Amino acid sequence: MWKLCEYAMKEIGGSLSTSYIVNCVLNAFLAYTTIMLNILTIHAIRKTSSLPKPLRVFLLSLAVSDLGVGLVAQPLNIARMIKQLQKHTEESSFHSTSIAFETVTVIFGYSSFFTVVAISVDRFLAIYLHLRYRELVTHRRVVSVVISSWLLSVFLSLIGLWITGTDLTKLQLATTIILGLCFISTTVIYCIIYVTVRRHTDLIQALQIQQVAEGGEMANVVARHIKTAVSTFYVFVVFLVCYLPDYCTSVLLMVSDSSGSQFTDHLSLYTLTLMFLNSSLNPVIYCWKMKHIRQSIIAFLVNIFPNRH
Repeated sequence: MWKLCEYAMKEIGGSLSTSYIVNCVLNAFLAYTTIMLNILTIHAIRKTSSLPKPLRVFLLSLAVSDLGVGLVAQPLNIARMIKQLQKHTEESSFHSTSIAFETVTVIFGYSSFFTVVAISVDRFLAIYLHLRYRELVTHRRVVSVVISSWLLSVFLSLIGLWITGTDLTKLQLATTIILGLCFISTTVIYCIIYVTVRRHTDLIQALQIQQVAEGGEMANVVARHIKTAVSTFYVFVVFLVCYLPDYCTSVLLMVSDSSGSQFTDHLSLYTLTLMFLNSSLNPVIYCWKMKHIRQSIIAFLVNIFPNRH
């Protein structure tokens, strides 16, 4: 079976050099779209005051990490693949580029991962706590969570440079287990959100029938939280589709002796590009599912390109 998969990858992707060229082109295109779309998104999120403040902070953090992918990680990935294609490239030059690429990819990748997990927890608390949400989930606490996630990402990136050998293997195993638990826990959280949303939909209808001011306010709050939870669910689904193949490839390389084979080399190139694709898709989801962000982006583009008729 393994030989069959390897043969199929050779037939589909051709030589490894072809895969490098294809992924260089894909990453160059995605880097441009990632930069432009996330610059627009950051501006729109900052201007969209109607979003809940905690969600605004988390979305800004996610957009900044996506922007970092386009500005730094993907250009370094392109440079690394070009050096790999150039057989005469000095080993030290390729090694330094690879280290820089892996460092920034871990930082931006982990920060995105932790932010997506934090968004799922935030939306769960918003639906579960209702009016108490504002009391417990304060702006200061959310900023602390975001800063902590970025510091943890930097720490995991730097510690990978300091340790080698068996300790590095243990670190990779530990982070793989932690990330796997995060995937599972976030999926469980959104399943709970789905069940809660179904139950609260009936509550909203009951509150809207009543002509009590407090009930009307409660219905509006619950409805708003449900809408944002559904929007962030799409962010999670796309994140899962883009990140899970690369995660599974990493697990495959850890548990098997396939490291260095042409099949896994092909697979790693394409799953990594798929992971980077997520940074371009997130702004599209914001614009599609969040009306106020879409309106801010449209207004910004209209100001830049006014109608000259």
